[in-house]
Amino acid sequence: MKGKLSVIGFGPGSFEHMTQAAKEAIMESEVIIGYNTYVDLIRGLLSGQHIVRTGMTEEVSRAQEAVRQAQAGRKVAVISSGDAGVYGMAGLVYEVLMEQGWRRDTGVNVEVIPGISAIHSTGSLLGAPIMHDACTISLSDHLTPWDLIIRRVEAAAAADFVIALYNPRSGRRTRQIVETRSVLLRYRSPQTPVGIVKSAYRDREEIAITTLERMLEHDIGMLTTVIIGNSATVVYDGLMITPRGYQRKYTLGADVQPLKPHERLRAEAEPWSLEAREGAVATAEREPAAGAAKSEAAAAEATAAKEAEGAAGDAAASPLALALEALRLVETQRGAANAGAPAETPSWQRESDPFRRREILEFAVSPGLAEKRLTAAQLTLLADIVGEDGSIEYTPHHQWLVRLVTSEPQQAVSRLEAAGLLLAPVGDVAQIKACDFCNMDKADSVPYLEDLQQRIGGLKVPKELRIGFNGCGMACYGAVREDIGIVYRKEKFDLFLGGKTVGRNAHPGIPVAEGVEPDRLLETVERIVRRYADEAHPNERFHKYYSRIKELEGYRYREVPVFKIENAVCGD
Repeated sequence: MKGKLSVIGFGPGSFEHMTQAAKEAIMESEVIIGYNTYVDLIRGLLSGQHIVRTGMTEEVSRAQEAVRQAQAGRKVAVISSGDAGVYGMAGLVYEVLMEQGWRRDTGVNVEVIPGISAIHSTGSLLGAPIMHDACTISLSDHLTPWDLIIRRVEAAAAADFVIALYNPRSGRRTRQIVETRSVLLRYRSPQTPVGIVKSAYRDREEIAITTLERMLEHDIGMLTTVIIGNSATVVYDGLMITPRGYQRKYTLGADVQPLKPHERLRAEAEPWSLEAREGAVATAEREPAAGAAKSEAAAAEATAAKEAEGAAGDAAASPLALALEALRLVETQRGAANAGAPAETPSWQRESDPFRRREILEFAVSPGLAEKRLTAAQLTLLADIVGEDGSIEYTPHHQWLVRLVTSEPQQAVSRLEAAGLLLAPVGDVAQIKACDFCNMDKADSVPYLEDLQQRIGGLKVPKELRIGFNGCGMACYGAVREDIGIVYRKEKFDLFLGGKTVGRNAHPGIPVAEGVEPDRLLETVERIVRRYADEAHPNERFHKYYSRIKELEGYRYREVPVFKIENAVCGD
């Protein structure tokens, strides 16, 4: 049976602002997948559906799980607040499908159900601030380079767009909104109206109208949308209003308009329009020697056009003039940046191009699975590759976490591997950690360790999976505390499952088998890990998965004793 995947935008969160199509799709779905807060917002529509809920930054896991469930023949709903196609889940779901070679005619059915985006819900509460050309800009630089974001802010400011800022500030991202305001102040008056709305149409809704100069005095966070007015935006009786331009040719206080309906679309009634400008140029070309009198008349007409164009805005620079000037500056800068580049080189590959594609490469580096010593040459090479823009962080797992910005990631990888370093992916992967086998004096089990690494090392799993490997029964490296613990003892292995290393109820893994033959041990661990990768919920840790399913490869889960911990006594 062919599954169905609905990507649903449910609007601000209140039921009355949710479309009927969105409500029906949610109620008809068998599986609901979403961020914790979003699931809570639609709880009134749920009636026994299977819920997969995750925290922030788990968008990829949600999209992958949604595709898996739909491919299994289920009706799946992926939920987003606002509109799923505006900084929502719609694009990511399609990206995951594209990676798998999905086709519309043969793959699962996909439907994107629109919702009210934050710019619209916020705008309705503020008055009518987006009556004219507007744009949305997310200030989150977790996925988009900040240099690109601030260029977009500058271009929008120069072109006199009304601007809606999404994700303006978080607990860690505090400078972005400050830099954005600084750029805006170079193009707009400090008294430009600014609307700030938190939790639109939700229980803790807050609305404030202020100015560009004073906007940072207000509470701005991840649940806030900020709308910056353009040069024509005004505040009237506590509302933000952006005129569209009707006052240029209509008399808004009169019952009878000076221009009749058949006159309103003529070029002479719209001297600012492209048609009027082209007509003026054509006339000038046909009559190059019109004489001084005609020149004076043309100058007077141009002056009148300019006055009409600037009547509702800044008399020194109209929105059109600002937009044209911004376009000219961008083209000039790009032309200068790309001067001398070979014609056949795509612009995004040019070293000097500000929009050149560059990748952030993140991986773990170690001397090897058992080797814990690096040579001076390896350290020097690592420092040279990371450079000034990258970073190196030493982890508790005898690895260096490396982050570097590069346009040639494969070259960096090849140089490190050629130097004898072991590179491993980071994140939600199977990570094998081993002791140093007493400086290789007890190295009998190292071949099994290397075999295990070949089988499952770096395998993608729902949540980071740590497999500890000790080379003798002393287990001094602490393998028994990891998600899966393996201890080599008397030419055989002991196996531990479901360790928990942190929290008040931290505990070692459950000893499920001892004296396991090496070949059987390797096959069993591989099956356990692959089953976890296939069956666990997104973001579900191994010990929770084991306690939920109760049995893995014949090994029954046993409850770990819970110790009562008294609260610490505070005082002198």
